[in-house]
Amino acid sequence: MRKGKEDELRAEYSRTSLGKGVRGKHLKEYRRGTNLVLLTPEVAKAFPSEKAVNDALSSLITVARRTTRQSRREK
Repeated sequence: MRKGKEDELRAEYSRTSLGKGVRGKHLKEYRRGTNLVLLTPEVAKAFPSEKAVNDALSSLITVARRTTRQSRREK
């Protein structure tokens, strides 16, 4: 551990001290398979975590598939 230096975190940072931004810095990773979805505030309240959202959507897919199969059989 380094000695002689105090905590380097500041309460605030100026924009100029952060350096120049790089456009497209994470584009390659994004294209590799990251899916981002913006939820409305009321939907976000109903699903407190990523797992909760995925579980609910997986259940919905299962129900939709069952319903589709049943309606095809009835014809």
